Amino acid sequence: MDGTRPELTAIISRLIDDVADKSQIDVVDDLAYPFPAAVICNLLGVPPEDEPRFRQWMIGEGEAIDYNPNLDPPEKLQNGMQALADLHEYLGGLIESRRSQPGDDLLSRMATDDGPDGRMTDEQIVTTASLLLFAGHETTVNLIANGVLTLLRHPDVLQQLRSQPDLVIGLVEELLRYEPPVQIVPWRAAYSDIIIADTVIPKGSQIMLMLASGSRDPDRFHEPDRFDPHRQDNQHLGFGGGIHLCFGGPLARLEVQIALTEFFRRLNNPQLITDPPPYRRSPILRGPLHLHIAQS
Repeated sequence: MDGTRPELTAIISRLIDDVADKSQIDVVDDLAYPFPAAVICNLLGVPPEDEPRFRQWMIGEGEAIDYNPNLDPPEKLQNGMQALADLHEYLGGLIESRRSQPGDDLLSRMATDDGPDGRMTDEQIVTTASLLLFAGHETTVNLIANGVLTLLRHPDVLQQLRSQPDLVIGLVEELLRYEPPVQIVPWRAAYSDIIIADTVIPKGSQIMLMLASGSRDPDRFHEPDRFDPHRQDNQHLGFGGGIHLCFGGPLARLEVQIALTEFFRRLNNPQLITDPPPYRRSPILRGPLHLHIAQS
């Protein structure tokens, strides 16, 4: 991961160059979205000119995940499923191209590798790539935006970061505990009877994991509602745990460390315009739809 640092820094620097002279910017649209999008597309081998198409596909997939039949019109789910189908069709064509002309990217490796279990099918590659695009992008957008918002709400911590850049490592870990981009994981089931706090969860029961709540457990964390980047033994649940631990965590950590450091190093006296900002309506993913700030 550390070998990608120069490239990641160059990407975020270009994005900041584009907004450095503006009096107002939207952190989500101008920085938090395009930065991880460029990173994950480059990792997979998506041509740069195709990156803008992924925003609508990712928005559509997110709407399908957040769909609530009691609140949303059926068209929302239909649009989300169509976006997912369009994404899969695009990836299928890209896989064929990478198989005939492989490059130094993840799609090429998946399309041409004959591992001990044999080569992945096109369907497996498409669904895996789609998951990586969404999981490796949408959550990082929210984490960056949550980080900017949290630091602007804690000017004392922001001043420490500016004078002590190494603080960003602990700061991002605390951000993952304090304001994680994934708040709930609803898709789990008990493989056997489980006893938690004298309560038996029967085998086969559907389980919803409240990650954000667990990371603010007062029996585990001292003053859990306080944002403290100096917190010791910060074993948060921001990336899940066990066999479900997010394998993209090291990349996300580095992206957010670089984004927050460069953002607050380069921008001149950023101030929140609206607090609280508008949030996406989702019980699973938490992050601002937009985060407008002014700079002098």
